Amino acid sequence: MTRYWIGVASHEHVQRGVEGGFAQIYHGKIGTLKYMTEGDWLIYYSPTFSFGGKDPCRCFTAIGTIDRGELYTFEMSEDFIPWRRNVTFLKSKEAPVKPLIEKLTFIQDKQKWGFPFRRGSFEIPRKDFELIARSMEVF
Repeated sequence: MTRYWIGVASHEHVQRGVEGGFAQIYHGKIGTLKYMTEGDWLIYYSPTFSFGGKDPCRCFTAIGTIDRGELYTFEMSEDFIPWRRNVTFLKSKEAPVKPLIEKLTFIQDKQKWGFPFRRGSFEIPRKDFELIARSMEVF
């Protein structure tokens, strides 16, 4: 059964993943990556443009499917070895979150719409996935 996921990362980090064909979430922790399987969908939301920055992006910035294969670690430095999973990213447009807030069911409190994204990654309903994917001009 196909599942649908949101990953949260800065725009610059998402672009590194898109270029490299991998997903890395929640500061490299295994997190929900361990639940993702081949054929699942992943949409990245970027609250900022740069990691640790205050420069708001607030857009869905990439979309792709989880590839066949296991989780793996990648040594980025001697003291930082994050978990990754390979992803085939699709050509898409970035989609601002604000016009979608009222329709997204995973955002229960529309006044505090950013709260769900603080989890770093989470599963979403297919209906929400389809809404975001259409906004990104994928479907």
